[in-house]
Amino acid sequence: MLLPSTFPLPLLFIFLLHNFPPRTAARPVPEFPFRELTVSTVDNHNRFLSSKRGSRVNGLSEIKKYLGSPDYNISSPTLHATKNYVYFPGKPRWARRIPMTLTYGFSPDNSIHHLSSSDIRRTFKRAFSRWASVIPVSFVETDDYGFADIKIGFYTGDHGDGEPFDGVLGILAHSFSPESGKFHLDAAETWAIDFGVEKSDVAVDLESVAVHEIGHLLGLAHSPVKTAVMYPSLKPREKKVDLSIDDIQGVQSLYGLNANFTFGSLLESDTSANQAIGFRFEPSLSAMSMFLAASFFCI
Repeated sequence: MLLPSTFPLPLLFIFLLHNFPPRTAARPVPEFPFRELTVSTVDNHNRFLSSKRGSRVNGLSEIKKYLGSPDYNISSPTLHATKNYVYFPGKPRWARRIPMTLTYGFSPDNSIHHLSSSDIRRTFKRAFSRWASVIPVSFVETDDYGFADIKIGFYTGDHGDGEPFDGVLGILAHSFSPESGKFHLDAAETWAIDFGVEKSDVAVDLESVAVHEIGHLLGLAHSPVKTAVMYPSLKPREKKVDLSIDDIQGVQSLYGLNANFTFGSLLESDTSANQAIGFRFEPSLSAMSMFLAASFFCI
């Protein structure tokens, strides 16, 4: 297992062993429900990443509380960390011949009505294309929802998968690691495609959440890199859709490179998340989880 050079190895081993005791998941299980992410938590986490070997780091208990999962009585297996991106146990991926094609479909019975079906479909097409541009995987929409590899739907409350949604600005969505293909979004959210049209203070960017969740569906867990789309938080009215180098390296290590992709063509993201060096969460709005279920525990 390769680890970032900035990680203090003894601390990391103890930290991961305590939070993620080794146990193989018998089936895909949901991700950690997201805790409120405060500025102090982010600062402590960054200090942990930049600390030197053998140094004393304050705030580990707060980081553990943020990453832990006391609300779920499920033991989480060890994460597999390489550089900064993280995989699920066993490093699952879609086991098909490369290049591969995955189909996705929308539930005819579980949708939202304040956005048009055509706008939703175009948004998801863009989200899938962002990943397809860097790996040899194509995503094709199908009308045959029952046979789609990836099944997308909007649900409220308890919707039968054991992971009920909790209403506005709680858990935004959950998805599962390969090869489950389940992708559920909370229908109670004010989903937005254009913030110029949707004026709500609690609007959530649909494409940003879709891009994050597709990463889970492909096999990526959460990244500690704040500019990565796999970073586990999103503020209301924030748009974060551009894959970072960390996202790209992680998914390419699972599927290889798209023949048309070069890192030289990669532009730094100009999302608001990337521009805000020291972002701050408003006390009235807790950080939201884009976490989705995947073969470890990750929402």
